[in-house]
Amino acid sequence: MPPTLRALACVLFLPLAAWAQPAADGVPDAEKVRRSGEAVARMREVLKDSLKKLQEARTSNDVVKLNCVNEKLTQIKGLLRVSEQADVALQEALARRESTTTDKEFSKVTLAGQKVDLLRTEVESCIGQLAFRTDDQQLIEVTEPAYLPQWDPAAPVTLDPVTSRAPPSSPTL
Repeated sequence: MPPTLRALACVLFLPLAAWAQPAADGVPDAEKVRRSGEAVARMREVLKDSLKKLQEARTSNDVVKLNCVNEKLTQIKGLLRVSEQADVALQEALARRESTTTDKEFSKVTLAGQKVDLLRTEVESCIGQLAFRTDDQQLIEVTEPAYLPQWDPAAPVTLDPVTSRAPPSSPTL
């Protein structure tokens, strides 16, 4: 039997009394399953949003954005895979009434969810980044403010030529 079906079968036949028992961290087992499922669903939504951002970066032909989003997307996919496996392991551990394993798998899903939330903001910042790329057809228009001086402060100043010499400072010369 595949692990997902086995976990589903175990959870369906688990007595309701076991779900109501609080774990060592104070979160009841039923609440862990609910939170874990919500976290995995939220991570899937982040994956969908990130894929849209990747497509947006591709259509804009911006290599910097594309690389940035692609890097974050790879991390999100890995964390989602780990979370899905931990969610199944959590449900199996609940069916076997292994509280230590349950806590460990719940921690995996929780930490991965927090990391994916952080990666979501990083993907958003990737799309907001300025790409340093120049085109041949790029036109830059500059307007000078009226209050600037009309002379160029960087240009060297020409002095009048010296026509007479100053008297010597020492009588011996």
